[in-house]
Amino acid sequence: MVDVCVGVGFRAAARSEDILAAVRQLLVSATLDAVTTLHCLNTLDRKAGEPALLDAASELGVPVHGFAAGELAAVDVANPSERVRSATGSPSVAEAAAVLGAGGGPLILTKWSANGVVVAAARKVS
Repeated sequence: MVDVCVGVGFRAAARSEDILAAVRQLLVSATLDAVTTLHCLNTLDRKAGEPALLDAASELGVPVHGFAAGELAAVDVANPSERVRSATGSPSVAEAAAVLGAGGGPLILTKWSANGVVVAAARKVS
C-alpha cells in the first residue's frame, strides 16, 4: 500500500468541487504498482481554513495541514514559480506542501492544474 499526500494550491474563486476534481484526477493519474491511499491534503497555512478546501477534505475523509510560506520555500521543487513566490512568499505551494505533508517523502507527481486549482503528490514516509 502507498500512502499519498497531496499538496493543493488554489485561487480564492475555487470551489470544493474544483478541488475534489483536481485531487481525484491526480490520484487516477498516479499509476502506482500498489494500492494508493490518500493520507492528507496540504497547503499554505493561510489557506488551510478555507471552506472550499475543508469541504473537499471532509468529502475525501482526510485532514488538512497548513505550512508557513517559509517552510514551503525551504523545499526544493521541480517547478518553482516566481508568480507564486510573489503572491505567497514561496516559489511553490502544491509541490512543496505535498513533500512536507509526506514527511519529506519524494514527489511522485509534479504539479498539475485545472480550474484555479494546482495539485501535486508525494509518497508518505513512515
